[in-house]
Amino acid sequence: MPTPSLDALPIRRLTLRDLTACADLSEDRGWPREEHKWGLLLAAGRGHGVDAPDGGLAAACVVTEYGPREQPSLAAVGMVLVAERHSRQGLGRRLMRHVLEEAGTTPLTLHATPLGRPLYEELGFKVTGQAEMVRGHFVPSGRPDVLTRTATADDLPALLRLDEEVFGMDRTHIVTRLPAFADQLRVAEEDGRIIGYAAAWPNMHTHVVGPLIARDTATAQALIASLAAHTNRPLRTDIDVRHRELLDWVKTRGLAPVAFNAVMTHGITELPGDWSRRFAPMTVAAS
Repeated sequence: MPTPSLDALPIRRLTLRDLTACADLSEDRGWPREEHKWGLLLAAGRGHGVDAPDGGLAAACVVTEYGPREQPSLAAVGMVLVAERHSRQGLGRRLMRHVLEEAGTTPLTLHATPLGRPLYEELGFKVTGQAEMVRGHFVPSGRPDVLTRTATADDLPALLRLDEEVFGMDRTHIVTRLPAFADQLRVAEEDGRIIGYAAAWPNMHTHVVGPLIARDTATAQALIASLAAHTNRPLRTDIDVRHRELLDWVKTRGLAPVAFNAVMTHGITELPGDWSRRFAPMTVAAS
């Protein structure tokens, strides 16, 4: 039988049953398998994929929506991947057009690598910011001035309120998954009030710091230091470049620059919420 053309292959919804195939696709493109992250994204978001005629996935991406379920306020696009053997044949463009069509009037955001950015610009996405990925073994220095502690179940209502205030919309379906997804979830307190929180979750050989929400840079520093104190793994995080003071600080503490990603939006000119307290996303794949 003749092999069907890529244009004829249907785009279907991905589920957790596709986790291994998604990890295989990551590996095919030279990315880490990141099965733990894929599991979260497929559970909390909506995966789209194209089955390859010769087995596995030819392409995939995940969309994570925020705000009211009936009419989301924002959707984040991540993990846009096309198998090497099917690349440069328009499959990524077709998948993204499908995402745009399904989103309708819902604004979109994504973090674009330099390789992917031209496609997104062609589809109408605009650069609205930048994030710098840093990674390395954290070198402690002194005792932070801000009190931090392990989060408890009783903190969840306050965390949800703070997160919605800073992010600009409801992320209950993400925040409530953090205790099971992350190895650490810590809060910063002042006078019994939570002024920031951060998680560290396992990704291959590192611990990713994110989300990182804090009242100010000193609070963000204290949260990072407290997470680092409880792991032997290298830390990795993606910090909004507007937080120059925090970026300079983590580099003096052993984290080195890895890459820059463009923050892009479609349908809005800037992300909602309070960027001054939003230091790093949970993962760039879910912005």
